[in-house]
Amino acid sequence: MTTSKQVYIFDTTLRDGQQCPGAGMSFEQNLEYAKLASQVNIDILEAGFPAASAEDYKIVESISQMYAQMENSPKVAALCQMREEQVITTIESLKSLIPSGRARMHVYLPVDPELMQASLGSYANNHEQIHKDLHKYITMAIDAGCEVEFSPEGYSRMGDTFDFVTDVIDTAIKAGATIINCPDTIGGACYLQGEDFFVNKMKRHAQIMNERYPDKDIIWSAHCHNDYGLALTNTMTSIFDGPVTQIEGCFNGIGERAGNVSLEQCIMYLKAFGYNNSLGKNFHTTTKTAHIKDISDFVATHMLPRQAHWPISGENAARHTSGGHTNAILKNPQAYQPFDPKEVGKEISFVFGPLSGSNHAQSIINEHGYACENNEKIAVTQFIKDYFSNRRKGLTDAEFMQAYFAYRSPIKINTYKYRKRAEITEICIEGIFNGEEMSINAKSKVGGTALTALHHALENYLSPISIESFRSQSKDKGEEALSISSISISYDNELYTGIGEDIDIEVSALKALVNAVNRAIVHLNFAIPVNKKAV
Repeated sequence: MTTSKQVYIFDTTLRDGQQCPGAGMSFEQNLEYAKLASQVNIDILEAGFPAASAEDYKIVESISQMYAQMENSPKVAALCQMREEQVITTIESLKSLIPSGRARMHVYLPVDPELMQASLGSYANNHEQIHKDLHKYITMAIDAGCEVEFSPEGYSRMGDTFDFVTDVIDTAIKAGATIINCPDTIGGACYLQGEDFFVNKMKRHAQIMNERYPDKDIIWSAHCHNDYGLALTNTMTSIFDGPVTQIEGCFNGIGERAGNVSLEQCIMYLKAFGYNNSLGKNFHTTTKTAHIKDISDFVATHMLPRQAHWPISGENAARHTSGGHTNAILKNPQAYQPFDPKEVGKEISFVFGPLSGSNHAQSIINEHGYACENNEKIAVTQFIKDYFSNRRKGLTDAEFMQAYFAYRSPIKINTYKYRKRAEITEICIEGIFNGEEMSINAKSKVGGTALTALHHALENYLSPISIESFRSQSKDKGEEALSISSISISYDNELYTGIGEDIDIEVSALKALVNAVNRAIVHLNFAIPVNKKAV
C-alpha cells in the first residue's frame, strides 16, 4: 500500500526573491509578507541574509521574534556563507526561535567548478580546509540549538566533481546537517542530460548517504531556477523520480534572472497530481491554498508585477471573455476551469469583449440590477459591441453599463447650439426624443446660461429636476483640450450623475445634464425591483 509523504514548502521570496532587481521591499512590508506566509501555512520561511546588512539582520530578527509569539508558525531560515562572523550573526538573528526548534541556519558552498574559482579564489583548491570549516560552522549552529540546511551551490553543474560533492555532503551530515538542498542554481538542468541530470545525481547521493548513515533522517531539497522555463518540471521530477521532500521557491516565481520555481504552481501541481498517479507515489503539502491569492497579490503589488495570464493566481486565470466559454460557464462554473478558483481564493469572472455572447451581456446587465429580456439581448449585445467597436481588449463593467444606458436612453441628441443675446441665452437642441425626431428651443431667464435653459426644458420629460452639483475641468492642456463636465441631479430622492465631454465647456455641461436625465429615466423604467432580483 502506497503511503502519502509530506512535501515541505520552503519559501525564499524574502531572500532569493528580493535579490531580483526591483523586487526589494521595506522593513514593514517584509513583516507583512511573513504574516501572509504564516496564513498560507508554508513550512519554512527563508527570511533573508542577516549578515548582508544591518537592515537585513533587523528583518530576520524581527520576523523570528514575531513568529516566536505564535503557537504555530513557519520555521525561519537565514542564509549565510562559510565565514565564522556570518555564522555567529546568523545564529544571533534567529535566537528567539531556538527554544521552540524553529530556527534554521542555511549555509552554502559553491561546488560548480567554475563557480568555485570565481567565488572562492585559491580557497577553492584547499579541500582539506573546506571540510574543516564546513564541519566547524555547522557544529557551531547545532550546538547553539539551530537545525542546519546545507546547499552545495551550483549542484546541477558539478561536472566531474561528483566525488568531491559526495565528500562535502558527507561532512555536512556528519557535523549535524539534516537538510541537504541540491540547487539548479543557473536554471540549466534538463532530463535530456541523462546521468548528468541533477535529479539522477541526487538519487545517487541519497543512496550513498542512506548507506553511510542509515539512522539519520535526511531531508533532500530542490531549489530550481527558471532560465529555460523548466523550474516546475525539474522540481516535480525531483519529487516523483528523486529523493526530494522539500522544495524551495518563490510566490509568483520571482527571483534572480528568470526567477525561481513558482510556489503556487508547485502546491497546486501536488494537489492535482500528488495522489493516485501513474507512478504510484503519493505526496501532499499542508498549505492552506485559499490564501494563495492574497500572498500572490501582495507580491504583485509590492515586489514585481504579475502577468495577467500567470498560472494559478494571474488575473486571467479565472477570467473569461469568449462567448462559447462564458455561455458554458454560466451553466456549469467548472466547464472551462481545471480546478475551482475558490481553492486559491479567486472567483470566476468575465470580461465582455468582441467575442462575448448575448448570455454574457444579459448576465452583466442583470447583475447590475437592470432588465434585459431574452427577446432583446442579441440587439443589446450588438449595440454595446458597436458602441465600443475599437475596444478589442474588452470592457470594464462601468464601460459596459455606459453603453447599456446609451442603448436605453430615450433622449439622443445630434446637435447642440446656443447663443447669448444681451443677458439671455437661447438654445436649440436637435435629436430623437422618445423615438421621435424633434428639436427643443428654449431661453434662459435674465442672466441665465445655456445649462439653466436646458434644465427647465428637460423638466417636461422628468419633473421636477434639482441640480445638486456641477463641475467642469480640462482633460488635457492647450486650447483644443476637451472639457469634461459632471452633473448630479436629484429626482424622487435619488441622485443620478451624468458625464459630458466637448471642446466647448458649455456644450460639455449640456451633454452631462442630458446624460444624467437619461440615467434617471432608464433607472425608473428598467431597474429590476429589489424583491424580484435573484437571491
